[in-house]
Amino acid sequence: MATAVAHYAAAAVTDCGRKRPSNEDAFGFSVEHGVYVVCDGMGGAAAGEIASSLAVDEMMRLLTSRDAAHPLLDDAEAAVASANAGIFSRAQNSHNLNGMGCTLVALLTEDSRGWMINVGDSRGYRMRSSRLEQITLDHSLVEEQVRMGRMDRLEAQRSPFKNVITRALGTQISVTPDVFELENEPGDLFMLCSDGLTRELSDAMIESLLRLDLPLQELCGRLVEAANQAGGHDNITCLLVRAEA
Repeated sequence: MATAVAHYAAAAVTDCGRKRPSNEDAFGFSVEHGVYVVCDGMGGAAAGEIASSLAVDEMMRLLTSRDAAHPLLDDAEAAVASANAGIFSRAQNSHNLNGMGCTLVALLTEDSRGWMINVGDSRGYRMRSSRLEQITLDHSLVEEQVRMGRMDRLEAQRSPFKNVITRALGTQISVTPDVFELENEPGDLFMLCSDGLTRELSDAMIESLLRLDLPLQELCGRLVEAANQAGGHDNITCLLVRAEA
């Protein structure tokens, strides 16, 4: 009989990177409530920072005060809709914030059940038995071209459109997140991150770092440090969650 997940542990690090003057990434988590969120803002001036903070705050507010009798996934999808509406409304009411938005990737856990939700190109991964697997699918122009077979991976890396995302929170009146259902096992290690990490580090490099036998906080720091050493062209956020027996 398989061992059930008894609890989770988490840690996170965010960094401005080496090229950006401010950090437009944001994260939040509550192990107690099984909610883990990373957002990456976009927009001029401080708009991206406002959008990502709004999204994380709204997700955490709604999902840490929810009625536990309600289905967690339903409440999470409602929280995404509320965050989207809040950013969209704020942008509509302020000329300086027009066009702001953010990506979102979230992990929700409930005993051995789990869900990943994403909008945009912030990613969710699972490390199981020392093998790294990307769970989420990027909502980006080049990644969608790759999935349709119209562009190979090398062309995608060189494309001038690699920063174009096709779905984001707050840029439209409504948004539909992708949802991936998970069956979690003790030892599973989940990583939520902004594209400032994955644009600098290959999946193979990330996998090798995640294999290190280190505390979660130190692992986060190692990943962020490696992304900075590789160029640090964007803000970098890494949130790790481990399922434990």
